[in-house]
Amino acid sequence: MVSSVSQDLLIVASIAFSAAIASPIGSLIAIWSRPSTLFMSAALGFASGVLLATITFEMLPNALELASLTLVVSGFVVGFAAIYVFDLTIHRGVLVGEKAEQYTKVRRFHLTHRPFGDEVTVLAGGTGAEELIEGLSIGIGLAIKPDLGLMVALAIVIDNVSEALSIGEIIRNEMGGRGRSQARRILGWTGLIGASVLVSSFAGWYLLQDLPHPVLGFLFGAGAGGMFYLTVTDLVPEAEERQYQQIPAITMGIGFMTIFVLSSFL
Repeated sequence: MVSSVSQDLLIVASIAFSAAIASPIGSLIAIWSRPSTLFMSAALGFASGVLLATITFEMLPNALELASLTLVVSGFVVGFAAIYVFDLTIHRGVLVGEKAEQYTKVRRFHLTHRPFGDEVTVLAGGTGAEELIEGLSIGIGLAIKPDLGLMVALAIVIDNVSEALSIGEIIRNEMGGRGRSQARRILGWTGLIGASVLVSSFAGWYLLQDLPHPVLGFLFGAGAGGMFYLTVTDLVPEAEERQYQQIPAITMGIGFMTIFVLSSFL
């Protein structure tokens, strides 16, 4: 007869592997076909809505059941700030939008103080590191209750497929027609992202499950803060760049309500 620990481990392994394999699956889609801007806009918008709803309806309410409002808010701020500082570090301390008045000045700065890597390295390497936060969120969610970990993992699966498509698109544009080299680079980066999710999911579940509830609530709030930052600074802008007939807004709403409905049943 299978022990309770073995059953728990099997559940964690299944959910963690599903989240991890999503990025390589997205990369295979990017290699085998060239998704249209309409499809990319819709996919990124849907992923944005799913992540925002998961944070709103699942992560923060469950964190509040474990810890005080002050602790959860503090955790959110810490998670948000950690990813923000990481983002600034990758870009040498300066980030700017194309329509900002400071754009020309910052572009000149980056000519002499280049970000740590090319566009692909910054996006894929940064995503791989940021996946540690998302993987820990899966593990902590599973430690709190399996349904919660499953919902977080579902959101991250959708997010990782969309991110992999973006990485594939950038690598294709950067490397031109070098098919095999493209495929190796796409699979290499997305494999790293998948490994980050897998390892951190197990670490979150195995190492943190016995922590006091207030600490788990704080950490889950931190995961929500990090995921919120990634959504509003990465996915949403990417979806809007490819906008057609407000498709990102429509699919974002669909993704948001999908999680709202699912959270009512789970």
